[in-house]
Amino acid sequence: MAKIRSKDTKPEKLLRSVLYANGLRFRLHVKHLPGKPDIVLAKYKTVIFVHGCFWHYHSECREGRIPNTNSKFWTEKLSKNIQRDEMHQLKLREAGWQVIVVWECELERKFDEAALKMLLDTIKTYPESANLKP
Repeated sequence: MAKIRSKDTKPEKLLRSVLYANGLRFRLHVKHLPGKPDIVLAKYKTVIFVHGCFWHYHSECREGRIPNTNSKFWTEKLSKNIQRDEMHQLKLREAGWQVIVVWECELERKFDEAALKMLLDTIKTYPESANLKP
């Protein structure tokens, strides 16, 4: 368990490099925001969480499952993770932030040009659509 990283994971680094290559500048793990989002694009009032499929229980992914051993413990642990994620996202939305969740499997398997374009469009159009100043 000690080798499991919470920061600077491969999917997170991949997304950061793609965002940076497309001209977006950001801060990492801003402590004063709920949940310490992985990527904060203050100019666009947007935060991005890069969720690991196992740790955040991604139901649409093969990795998002309860292990067969000690399943009671893992069910409780993963359900608390989900509740905490939802609470942090709600607080951020109430504060006027756009919240984007990117799953680990999306970055590993199907992060293509279309997905990149959709992500960039979502980020760049948020302040105008929410009537917020960037």
